[in-house]
Amino acid sequence: MWFAQARRTILSYSGLVIEILRPGPFTTVQDLGRPGRAALGVGCSGAADRASLRLANRLVGNVEGAAALELTYGGLCARFGAAAVVALTGAPCPVTVGGRMAGMDGPIAVRAGQELVVGMPTAGLRTYVAVRGGIGVPAVLGSRSTDTLSGIGPPVPQPGTRLPVGGQGAGFPNVDLAPRRALEAEPVLQLRPGPREDWFEPGALAALCSSAYEVGAQSNRIGVRLGGRVLRRAAAGELASEGVVRGALQVPPDGLPIVFLADHPVTGGYPVIAVLDDAGVDRAGQLRPGDRVRFRPARVRARAQAAGPAAGA
Repeated sequence: MWFAQARRTILSYSGLVIEILRPGPFTTVQDLGRPGRAALGVGCSGAADRASLRLANRLVGNVEGAAALELTYGGLCARFGAAAVVALTGAPCPVTVGGRMAGMDGPIAVRAGQELVVGMPTAGLRTYVAVRGGIGVPAVLGSRSTDTLSGIGPPVPQPGTRLPVGGQGAGFPNVDLAPRRALEAEPVLQLRPGPREDWFEPGALAALCSSAYEVGAQSNRIGVRLGGRVLRRAAAGELASEGVVRGALQVPPDGLPIVFLADHPVTGGYPVIAVLDDAGVDRAGQLRPGDRVRFRPARVRARAQAAGPAAGA
């Protein structure tokens, strides 16, 4: 079987290069980012949908943090200089390899010289293409991610860009498909109160969770701009710039929240009313302009208290 032959080839091959023939609307190299450098003014960056990146890497036998391609609205066409194993996750797209249809969420064998063509997603926004070994561009501050806000990291691939493949492969997974739920038409994302909830009128957090918001056209990897119910402030004046995290819902003076994604700034001067959990941020990374999204308070699990021995036992 030629898939087995491709697998043996990849295990022993070094020097694989992927040539980008057509990058699509916006393609970047992403891994899990640069955590721990916010005090230096360097944001984390990394994949907008980390769960999808991790899954794509597992499907080709990479370490979870290996660098892959993040496609915004599909459109990629790439030629492989040698046999390879790839996997696509995230926003579902039509995929062909060497002119033949291929599937999402499973390993795909690619022969030397074949082209991988990715169409536009039927839902969601960002699709991840992992190749066994990982994209081997030079790391900057410990990561191969492109930070679109600061400009740190590898340049955005253009037609003719040749991307080397590294050696971050591990053991091959014993699966040929990772079943995943379809993306919801109107997702409900869980959040917790933020550090500046008191800057808003009483009931503002409940108002945030009471109706749907629409994703604006100005959204990008920095943040998702939302339109909908205005959140009104109780505190006047300006807030001193302070640290912000991935998933923070910052509210500028117009009262419409912005969900910070992977390339968010390390500090912000507007109050943060709430913060999404990790799964919520990943799902927010798949929102496209015109989508509707809702929020709800995260359920707080009560901690089980160890029962002491009964008196007189």
